[in-house]
Amino acid sequence: MHAQETTFKNLVQGEKQYQVPLYQRTYSWEREQLRQLWDDVRELVEDQSENRAPAAHFLGSVVLAPGRITAGGMQRWLVVDGQQRLTTLMLAFTALRDRHRARGAEQKADRIHDLVLVNKYRSGDDHYRLLPTQADRDAFTACIENSPKAGGPGNVGAAYRFFLSALTEGEESGGEAWTDTVEAVLGGLLSIVEITAAEGDNVYRIFESINNTGVGLSQSDLLRNYLFMCLPTRGEHVYRSRWLPMQELLGPANLELLVWLDLVVAGNNRAKQSEIYRDQKRRLEPISADEAALEEEIAALARRAERLVRILQPEREPDPDLREVLERMSRWGGQTHYPLALVLLDRVDAGRATGRQAAQALAYAESYMVRRLLAGYSTMGSNRVFMEIPKELEKDDDPAEAVRRFLSKNQVGARVWPDDDAVREAVRTRPFYKAGRGNQRFQVLRRLEESYGSSEPVDYAKAHLTVEHVLPQHPAHQWLDLLAEETQDGQTPEELHASLVHTLGNLTLSADNAKLSNHPFRRKQEILDSSALRMNQAIAGQERWGRAEVLARAGELAERAVRLWPGPIAGTTLADDEWSGWKELRGALLAMPAGTWTTYGDVAALIGTHAVPVGQHLATKAGLHGAYRVLTADGRVSAGFRRPDGEESGDARTRLEAEGVPFDEVGRARRSHRLTTSDLAALLGRDSDEDSADLAPAGDSARSSAAARFEAQLRDNQTEQTAGGVLRALHSWEEQGGHLAYGRANETSCFPTARLDGTPDLRTTWPLGIYPVSGTVEVVFQYLKRRPPFDDESLRRELLDRLNAIDGIGLAEAKLDLRPSFPLEVFAEHAGELCAVLEWFAHTVARTNRRRVAGEGADTL
Repeated sequence: MHAQETTFKNLVQGEKQYQVPLYQRTYSWEREQLRQLWDDVRELVEDQSENRAPAAHFLGSVVLAPGRITAGGMQRWLVVDGQQRLTTLMLAFTALRDRHRARGAEQKADRIHDLVLVNKYRSGDDHYRLLPTQADRDAFTACIENSPKAGGPGNVGAAYRFFLSALTEGEESGGEAWTDTVEAVLGGLLSIVEITAAEGDNVYRIFESINNTGVGLSQSDLLRNYLFMCLPTRGEHVYRSRWLPMQELLGPANLELLVWLDLVVAGNNRAKQSEIYRDQKRRLEPISADEAALEEEIAALARRAERLVRILQPEREPDPDLREVLERMSRWGGQTHYPLALVLLDRVDAGRATGRQAAQALAYAESYMVRRLLAGYSTMGSNRVFMEIPKELEKDDDPAEAVRRFLSKNQVGARVWPDDDAVREAVRTRPFYKAGRGNQRFQVLRRLEESYGSSEPVDYAKAHLTVEHVLPQHPAHQWLDLLAEETQDGQTPEELHASLVHTLGNLTLSADNAKLSNHPFRRKQEILDSSALRMNQAIAGQERWGRAEVLARAGELAERAVRLWPGPIAGTTLADDEWSGWKELRGALLAMPAGTWTTYGDVAALIGTHAVPVGQHLATKAGLHGAYRVLTADGRVSAGFRRPDGEESGDARTRLEAEGVPFDEVGRARRSHRLTTSDLAALLGRDSDEDSADLAPAGDSARSSAAARFEAQLRDNQTEQTAGGVLRALHSWEEQGGHLAYGRANETSCFPTARLDGTPDLRTTWPLGIYPVSGTVEVVFQYLKRRPPFDDESLRRELLDRLNAIDGIGLAEAKLDLRPSFPLEVFAEHAGELCAVLEWFAHTVARTNRRRVAGEGADTL
């Protein structure tokens, strides 16, 4: 085999084709992997833009085996390993081409198309430089050909949309020159090792050996080996007295974290956790021959290890003020605050700051993160902000003032610490329940509750509280009738509900979600009034619960929020040239798969405004990608529709139909293709932590109680025929050996799963969720993407096809990454056919589980 370092541009140049063999699994990169690559690309773009020497970025290896040479001399290569990287870069360049084309740079677009994506003078499959596996081929070629179905469902379409969105966002601030730099980085600054097999090599055996290697050395392992190689006379003493205790204190993962933080605190705000060894070795090489100096470096690292433990386990911090804020930051989650916390503990232990000063500095950092969450700002780039703070602290003796001053230096669209007015407006209008992670939303509500100063504080460790919607997520008719009294400007009750339901004013904490259920407000009042939480007692004191009450409570909570979390220094907040909601709207439009549509009301609820200004914005803002996908509440193109770029109503319907959206005889788009506010939030990655249901405990008593709640809600909200049919079907499923799990949210959902071959872990995997109040059956494709074996897209498509073979279901293929639903009546009417689909699902999971237990090989990547 032959290996050489190259770049993507050099790899694909010339007339050739890379073909992914059938034994490779389908394209599997998702948002997490794409964002990691994009973060690295943005860093290299910054280096180029600021004329800094870019650090080398190693993307990985690509293993190739020669295939047959076609007539005319075109070389084919089999991609033995590295197809995920190749496919990702091809899709990134496809999005680049389309961004160039969108702003009229046709020559640049044609250059990418002809020199990177296709073999211009070849036809058929030979036309494409990369030919993915059969399952991915249609989605990939749709992107290359820029067909109406480009950017459809599945991982290929999602990756294309991710890059299109990222490029559009970056171009808004960086312009054409920024996009050109991105192209240069993707093509020439990502290092790839090209490994070429010889003619006749066993390709599958090479693939097998690459994907079954042992565990490699970690970055901290490499650093340890280097350090003790440089300590020939003191090594044994230093290892036993310094390194080994530190290693035992932290464990492997946290030791790696410490070595990275050590770089950041020392001023390297561009340090990467994947390149710790390289950067530490470079820093230590000047003293590598001085054993005493190296021993002192290891001693200093060991002292920092003890401080890191106080960050990871705040109960070990002796100062009460500092301990309290460290505990809050720990509950918030993530590592964003670690560099700041570590440098502050360095100062406190050295006597250069008091515990109170350090606590105040961390409180400003907490406020920065909470206010950004409330205002809906992205977390992207926050880690970089906090990696820059250690340098800033050297400029001021008071660390709290230094942190506040630094975070107050706003950069429009990049680093914004929202002021009081921005927080007040966001609390009133934004869907807080779709912001951040679940634990972060919980911590905001917990701190608000604690601010009431109850004489009997809640023991949060024992209370088992969860976030509860007062106005239910799936309202019964009584709730919609109440909301109908308060609609404005042609707004429907459903649209008003969508605009209120996820806002902070409608959320509280409760341990009685199941009891609260979907009951009318009078019944909820009784339960909330008996709660120990002051905020619940305040809600119970209301006569009704509608728009006026939600907004009034939002105003009261906003005032508490601006007091609890202090804002930036007055006068430092920069006025952006555009409301941030319109940027979110553009992001949502870019995230929509081909073959879907949404409504003005759904978009308005997502970004925290009303349907009318959304319509006005779309009608006046030229060049909005996918604006034709926004329709009226009943799925029609708006009367008198005309975009500023000249597109008319007929054009919008034609484009949607070309993407696969059916319309009925009176011009209404099929509802199965509609994206709700929750769907849009999921596509934007806002609820990625909610990847499993909150299940009732598995004990017989708890399960019986949950089953009884489910049945009661089903009979209260559905017809006798539907309720009876559903219950008979579920009973039949249990008789066949199936298993039923239940949720413990306010609407008690039911999840039919399986328990086969003595494998209890199958209980955690299910294809359907049955909702007795809203009367829907949800197909959880969004969650199955993360659960083997249905992380394989071809199996999710098979599940879709099997369900769609049943009369009355008709799930849209465009929603393959989401949670489409069908009516509960269909489940009741076609119970036998649905049980057959459930049985196929269970056996598919069981077969994979048996292979895993028997050690028959891991799924290939």
